[in-house]
Amino acid sequence: MTASSDSRIARWRQSTLAPFGHQVFAVFWWASLVSSLGSLIQTVGASWLMATIAPSPDQVALVQTAGTLPFFFLSLIAGAYADTHDRRWVMIFSQLLMLLASISLAVFAILGWLTPIWLLAFTFLIGCGTAAFAPAWQASIADQVPRAQIPAAVMANAVGFNLARSVGPAIGGVIVASVGAAAAFVINALSYIGMLGALLWWRAPKSENPLPPEPLFGAIAAGIRYVRLSPHLTAILIRAVLFTVPISAVPALMPVVARDLLAGGAPTYGILLGGFGIGAMMGALSSSALRSRFSSDALLRWICAVATVAMIIIAQSPNAIVSLLAHVLAGSVWTLGLANLNIAMQLSSPRWVTGRTLAMYQTFAFAGLALGSWLWGHLAAAHGLREILTIAGVSSLSTFLVARWLPVSIARMGSLDPQTVPIVDPPAVELDPASGPIVIEIEYRVAEDNARQFVAVAHELGRLRRRDGAYRWSLCQSLDDPQVWTERFESPTWTDYQRRLTRPTLADREVREQLTALIEGGRGKARRYIERPAGAMPLGGPASRDEPLDDTVSHG
Repeated sequence: MTASSDSRIARWRQSTLAPFGHQVFAVFWWASLVSSLGSLIQTVGASWLMATIAPSPDQVALVQTAGTLPFFFLSLIAGAYADTHDRRWVMIFSQLLMLLASISLAVFAILGWLTPIWLLAFTFLIGCGTAAFAPAWQASIADQVPRAQIPAAVMANAVGFNLARSVGPAIGGVIVASVGAAAAFVINALSYIGMLGALLWWRAPKSENPLPPEPLFGAIAAGIRYVRLSPHLTAILIRAVLFTVPISAVPALMPVVARDLLAGGAPTYGILLGGFGIGAMMGALSSSALRSRFSSDALLRWICAVATVAMIIIAQSPNAIVSLLAHVLAGSVWTLGLANLNIAMQLSSPRWVTGRTLAMYQTFAFAGLALGSWLWGHLAAAHGLREILTIAGVSSLSTFLVARWLPVSIARMGSLDPQTVPIVDPPAVELDPASGPIVIEIEYRVAEDNARQFVAVAHELGRLRRRDGAYRWSLCQSLDDPQVWTERFESPTWTDYQRRLTRPTLADREVREQLTALIEGGRGKARRYIERPAGAMPLGGPASRDEPLDDTVSHG
C-alpha cells in the first residue's frame, strides 16, 4: 500500500468515523441500528402479508404509502415542537407511540384479526410515530457532535440504517416464511426498548434562551416563512420531490417484482430488499468521497441518471441475479440522494429553525414517496409492471430539466451562528410581553448617487428581516427630502420582537455591512412604536435617537 493510499484511508477514517468519538452519538447509533433492524423486519412482514391477503399491486404498494403518508401532515408539527420544546421528550413520546402500535399489530396478527384495513391502520400509526420522531432526531445530531462533523454523522446514521437494511429484510423474509408475520411484528416491538433506554439516559443540552417558546402555530408559520424566503432551501424541497417520486417505485413494487417478474416468494423479496440495503450502505460509505469530488447539484444529477438505468434493468430483466444487482445500484443512489439533500438542508439552516426545515424536507420527501408509491402501484395494476417501472425510471431524468433554475447547493455565506447576544433596551413605558404589534421605523439618509444600489440592498435586507419574523416590511422615500428613506416593519408582540433579534446570523452580516456603506454616517435613526386601537389608554411616547444599523444590537 502506497503512502498516498494510506493518506486517503486516514482522511476517510477521520471524516467518516469522527462522530463515534462522542459517547452520546455512539450510544444512539447502536440503539438506532437495533431499532432500524426491527423496523425493516416489520416492513417485510407487513408487505408480504399484504401481498398474501390482498394480492393486487396497488394494495401492496399502499403499505409503503401508509407508512410514509404521516410525514406529509405530521412532520412540520413535530419539527415545530422539536425547535420550541425539549427534543428529548418529543422523541420519547414518539417511541412510546411506535411501541404501542407495534404491540397492537403483533396481537392482532397472533389472534388472526388482521385484515388489509387493520394492517394499513397500524402501519399508519407506526408511521405517525416515525414522523414525529424524525425531525427531533435529525435536529438532535447537532447536540451530539460539533457542527463540522454533522455531514459525517448524517452519513454514519445512514450507514447504520442501511446496514440494518442489508440484513434485516433477509432475516425478515426467513422469519415470515418459517414462523409467520406475527413474529416479525413482535421483534419490531422489542427493538424500541434500546432507543427508549438511550433517550432516558441522555441529558440533552438545555436551551439558554430566556424567552418563552413560540406557540405551536406561530412556530409552524415561522418555519414555513423561513423556507419560503430562503431560495436555496426551496430548491432543495422541490428537488427532493422530483427525486423521491420516481425512485419510490423500487421499494413500493419490490414485493410484486419478486412475485411476478422473478416468480419468487418471501425469501426472494427479502433478498431483493437486502440487496437494496447493501447498495444503500455502499452509497453512504462512498458519500464523503463523492461529495469531495462533485458539487451537490452535479452529484444529484448523476444519482438520478443512475437511478434511471437501475429501474429500467429491474423492469426488463427476468434474471434474479441481474435484478438483485440492479436493486443494489438503486439502493446506493437512494441513500446518496436522500442523505445529501438532508445534509444540504441541515447545513443551510440556523439552529433555531433546524427542526422545522428538516421537517419540511421530510414532509416533501416522504410526500413524494407516498405519492409515488400510490401512483406507480395504481398504474402497474392497470397497465403492467414492466411498462410502469420503465416509465418511472425515465421520469427520474426530470432533474436535468430543472437543475439550471433550481440548483442544490449548501449555503456558503458564512457562519449560521447568531451574530451576537442581542441587547434590547427596555421600553420607556410598562409593557406586557404579549403587547403589540410593535412597529419599527429606521430612517436613513442616502446620497443620490447611492440610491439605486441602496434600494436593491435594502430589499435584500427586508427579505432577511421577513425571513426571521418581521411583518409588513416596506421601504419609503420622502417626498419632501428625496435623500431620506424610511424602512418600516412590525412584530406581532414585544416577545416576538425580542425573539426576532436573536435570529440574524453571521452569514447575514454582509448584507448589513453593504447597507451601512451606502448611508451617511453609517447609522440609521431607529424608532419603536406600539399600535394602539381605538379606545386604548396611551402608554407614552417612543424613544428616538441615532442607532447602529445592525438591529441585533439595537432597536431594528
